[in-house]
Amino acid sequence: MFRTSDIVLIAVMVSAAALTYKTKREAEEQLAAVHKIQAQIRYEEDTIDLLKADWSLLTQPSRLQKLTEIYKSQLGLEPVNARQIVGLDDLPAKPVNIEDLSSQRLGGMADVGGKDPVVTGGIVQ
Repeated sequence: MFRTSDIVLIAVMVSAAALTYKTKREAEEQLAAVHKIQAQIRYEEDTIDLLKADWSLLTQPSRLQKLTEIYKSQLGLEPVNARQIVGLDDLPAKPVNIEDLSSQRLGGMADVGGKDPVVTGGIVQ
């Protein structure tokens, strides 16, 4: 009735069909994951655009001027004088202190004669 070669070929065909189905299902899952990530990216970009719009509304000079007038007494704000703004050349230079490390002991493996004093249970020398 059936030869051994027929049974082997039927088994190969069934295995190939199962592998093809599995591969197709995994590809569809990956495609769904890509679509989900793209949707998340679009959502985050929309959120960023919304936050930028909110920031531009909150930092409008007219709004800030009104807030400074309302809270001037509480914040102690005063206009900036032209003498308060200086250039980089007008700032005093900070002195640079370089510590001499040549006479100090360095510490570490150099003090123990080249051997690491910490025993970890790894390689035995």
